[in-house]
This record gives sequence, structure tokens and C-alpha cells, in this order.
Amino acid sequence: MSKRHNSKYKLDRRMGENIWGRPKSPVNKREYGPGQHGQRRKSKVSDFGIQLKAKQKLKGYYGDVTEKQFRATYAAAVQMKGDTSQNLIGLLEQRLDMVVYRAKFAPTIFSARQIVNHGHILVNGRRCNIASAKIKPGDTVELGTKAKEMALVMEAQGLTEREVPEYVAVEGPKATYVRVPSLDEVPYPVKMEPNLVVEFYSR
Repeated sequence: MSKRHNSKYKLDRRMGENIWGRPKSPVNKREYGPGQHGQRRKSKVSDFGIQLKAKQKLKGYYGDVTEKQFRATYAAAVQMKGDTSQNLIGLLEQRLDMVVYRAKFAPTIFSARQIVNHGHILVNGRRCNIASAKIKPGDTVELGTKAKEMALVMEAQGLTEREVPEYVAVEGPKATYVRVPSLDEVPYPVKMEPNLVVEFYSR
């Protein structure tokens, strides 16, 4: 289990975008970066800088996964047939913590990972506490008995800021992963550019 050391909202301000679409994001009030130099005039960004930002934004959106995990996901996407950027998004959307988040069993990707790590999620009827576990089409993801009563879960299910996408079918405390989505099916609140991430790693 990896631990997130940075404030999740600091990532929003560093990117200058509300990457999770949350109403509490400080970007809604101030779009400049954090720290005493946040309001400095921005200099022209190089191609490398643009690619790096795209990578950091995508990596951050999925719960600020470790560089090692993210690079491994990219390597797996390269090995697959078809478009690498589409494959990358598909693999990221197959993570257990992301399916929990998409099913609205948790209000944030970070709380989704916590619920998984604490053993509150069943995959095909068996307990799984590995957030990066790969979920396949047809697999079921279910809240454990204790999780059904958690205030966190109840809060998530009442959120109006996002909807459950079509590739996840939810029935009460159980969700079925219907299919691996394409990039345009994923409900990102901001524009993601996985093609730039591919360019970054293939330099």
C-alpha cells in the first residue's frame, strides 16, 4: 500500500484545474498555483513540460498512483493491441479502487482506495484489499456488511456532482463491471490527454 503525502487539492492548484470536479476545490476560487510564487507570470512551457503536466494530471486523477505503478500500467498498454493511449485509459479504469469510485461507493478516489485497503470490498464474492487489482468485464464488486452502514458510503451515493457511467452497472450495494471503456466514455471533469503521456514515456 502506498501513502499519499501531498494534499490532493494542492494538485488541483498546481494543475490550475479542478481535476475531480469537486465543489470544494480551491481552484473554483483561485486558479493560480500554491505557495508564495503561485501568482508569478507563467513562462512558455516546453513540449516536455506539456507532456509532463499531462502525465502528472492523469496520474493524480487516479489517486496519485506511484510512478512505478503508473509506468508499469503504461508498459502493459504498449504490449496490448490497438491504440496505446486508449489501452492506458482502459487499464486505469479497470483498477478496483476506480471501479469502487465509479460505482459511487466512495466520494473520492482516495476514500475508495481506503475502503479497499481496509477490506470492505468483495470481488466476485471474495474479499479483496488490493486497490490496483484488475477488474474484468462481468466481474462484480460489492460492499461488505460494515461498509454498507458507513457514513462515507452514504455520502458518496447522495452526490449529485457525478453520475455512474454506462460501463458500470449498479444495483444497490453491488456493481458489475460491464466493459472496458474507451477514452470518450470516461467522465473526466477536465480534458485528459493520454496521447501526451504516451509521448512522454516513449521519448
